[in-house]
Amino acid sequence: MVDKNSKPLVSIITVVFNGREFIEDAIRCVLSQTYHNIEYIVIDGASVDGTKEIIKKYENQISHFISESDHGIYDAMNKGIEKASGEIIGILNSDDIYESKNSIKNIVEEFRSGESCLYADLVYVKKNNLSSPIRKFDSSKFSIDMFGYGLMPAHPTFFVKRDIYERYGNFRTDLKIAADFDLMVRFLYEHKITHKYINQVIVKMRLGGISTSYKSLWINNFEILKVCRDHGIETNIFKIMSRYFKKILELF
Repeated sequence: MVDKNSKPLVSIITVVFNGREFIEDAIRCVLSQTYHNIEYIVIDGASVDGTKEIIKKYENQISHFISESDHGIYDAMNKGIEKASGEIIGILNSDDIYESKNSIKNIVEEFRSGESCLYADLVYVKKNNLSSPIRKFDSSKFSIDMFGYGLMPAHPTFFVKRDIYERYGNFRTDLKIAADFDLMVRFLYEHKITHKYINQVIVKMRLGGISTSYKSLWINNFEILKVCRDHGIETNIFKIMSRYFKKILELF
């Protein structure tokens, strides 16, 4: 439990590869948080588009900055987790931002109730217009049995105690897209860690990215099926694909 009078160190990890267009937004939103006990970790996959030069502008405000080739986004996230020394760990994508300057402060306050992890809502926004919401990812309706449908809380809003990673492992690097799904299945379904939903929007996510092309969606579905089978969750590909009807309804 986070003591009510303490200010625990929060490790925020951002991984990026050739993300020059939006990386500065992500960095600035972390550095502008009203909660100041933050260890900010940026892992760059040896970008060649000017991303490194942008990050270096803020190097004296970043706790750890690594720029080297990796084996994909989840390998990079694992590097960040290994560097993290905070009691609480969160991951912010390089093209996302926190909804407000108080987002991390609010997360820390919620951890005082003793849970091992927290998750909240996010809004999808237009790529070049952060004030133009397209739809909301409402994590309030999540329950453990939804894993069988390939559903999970919004991963960018998922904050976890560091000791949970130490006990139950980091991201699988054999999965291209669904390693965040596997991580939540391991933590919430297999190991039954305590968790709590926060009724607020924590992250603004730009549409686009690794898992939004048709090919990627197809790969994601079959990786989710594999994860469910690996953990003994009864499901099938048709049940998993039915979650898209829920996403369509969220547009209205």
